[in-house]
Amino acid sequence: MDQAIRQRHLQRGITLEYLTVGWNALEGLIAVASGAVAGSVALIGFGIDSFIETSSGAILLWRLRSERDGGNVEVVERLALKLVGVSFVLLAIYVGGDAIKSLLQREKPEHSAAGIAIAVLSLIVMPWLAQQKRKAAGSLNSRALQADSRQASLCAYLSAILLVGLALNAALGWWWADPIAALAMVPIIAREGWHALKGKTCCEC
Repeated sequence: MDQAIRQRHLQRGITLEYLTVGWNALEGLIAVASGAVAGSVALIGFGIDSFIETSSGAILLWRLRSERDGGNVEVVERLALKLVGVSFVLLAIYVGGDAIKSLLQREKPEHSAAGIAIAVLSLIVMPWLAQQKRKAAGSLNSRALQADSRQASLCAYLSAILLVGLALNAALGWWWADPIAALAMVPIIAREGWHALKGKTCCEC
């Protein structure tokens, strides 16, 4: 690939990661604050996932900027992919443990209009970001960026699960829908983490 063209692809990837960091930082703050007020383990777990995605975006910024500035791309790529994988695994452990605790202790969350709103917005923003990152990953042949695009897609899946749990609790008073929604997130998160730790993306499995 012509170096000038690759530099343009790198700059597009960097811009997408800045958007990811900004959106997920805002999303995480709203979700965790709303979850803390409502006592929603699914909403708090979603917020923590947003912060992990913020970290993932920062890792990918490091990877892309390293290549732009002439760093060792292969070494940075492998490390970035594994760091994304570790973030997934830690999130799965936290969300699973907290959801089980909530079920056992019958912790009933309050309704959260802010949580529902952020889940709906995430369902709009994250699929677009995931699509754009997949294009950038293909242009740059970057497995780390491909894994990051999967994380954006995962966020959209989690948003849908979160929305169902929050809506059932708000409409029908099914308190257990919230921790069950959180538990439904765990295998999805863990699978992505495992593949990233093995140095693969979902599409390679």
